[in-house]
Amino acid sequence: MKHLRHTVIRAGLEALYFSGAHLLLRPIFAGVGAIFMLHHVRPCRGGEFRPNHHLEVTPEFLRAVLTHLRSRDIDIISIDEAHHRLIGRDFARRFACFTLDDGYRDNRDFALPVLREFDAPFTLYVTSDFAEGSGRLWWIALEQVVSKATAMEAVIGGVPTRLETATATAKQAAFDRLHGWLRGLAELDLRREVAALCARHGVDDAAICRELCMSWDELRPLACDPLVTIGAHSITHCSLARQSEAIARGELTLGRTLIEEMLHCPVLHLAYPYGDRAAAGQREFTLARAAGYKTAVTTRPGMVFPENADHLTALPRVSLNGNYQEARILPVLTSGAATAMWNGFRRVDAA
Repeated sequence: MKHLRHTVIRAGLEALYFSGAHLLLRPIFAGVGAIFMLHHVRPCRGGEFRPNHHLEVTPEFLRAVLTHLRSRDIDIISIDEAHHRLIGRDFARRFACFTLDDGYRDNRDFALPVLREFDAPFTLYVTSDFAEGSGRLWWIALEQVVSKATAMEAVIGGVPTRLETATATAKQAAFDRLHGWLRGLAELDLRREVAALCARHGVDDAAICRELCMSWDELRPLACDPLVTIGAHSITHCSLARQSEAIARGELTLGRTLIEEMLHCPVLHLAYPYGDRAAAGQREFTLARAAGYKTAVTTRPGMVFPENADHLTALPRVSLNGNYQEARILPVLTSGAATAMWNGFRRVDAA
């Protein structure tokens, strides 16, 4: 199913490009700017089974994005400056912000050098448990489990289920089914089920965080870098909408406090974990505003329009997706045509 969706999205992006429709839609839907979302930035990994490939782009593609923006005379600014322009209604020039979620070590090793080439500021949203080395990146653990297994068993929805995983195609189907099931569970149940899968298939899920994410000691130099803004990404990377209000509030406030204490910098910007409609809605937008965040970004696709100034804790982003790393899609992405079609041609989606 995901493969079909990727095929449809790719076809749509290419249709917009080759038809030139993005040029017609750009004056209406390009907005005043865009907030680009990234996770991993690293050299391309090989292998047929890469279910989390959408979360990684190469340094070369990031460089191509930055080159494209400079060629269009678009300002590349910090999230603080974007906030300033929105509240000041300063829309004389279009802007782009770069945001990187979770705090992966490859952000420092591969993204930072490219961003420095262009003197491009960016925001790094830190999950405090990941920086502590105690977090659980369950989607990566699941990838490792499925990658190792030739067959799997799980009780899905109360039904014992056998999943074949002998081929790359079967592995992708199994991953998609397990991922969809796990995302629907309560946080404690999700962690318990992933831990059980890891135990059965010999995957050390505790080691993944330490292997991939920067520690507090590694983050401190970045917090002092003038190009870097440190933001919050909760304590545990849980789906906030599935938590009680008290727990969700704690994830937003205590996580920020810990980051400020450990990195000695103010934390005024937030990225919701997962950030889609199922994970962040009106209650979370209100909690973020009450917690004092200047901005909070979702993963809802969209360009930034003047109307977004009234919804600063529900800002959309444009995903730089590892499945679509062709330079020809960049004019489509920056035109706003793709996100406009995704949103049914609504300019703002903050409900």
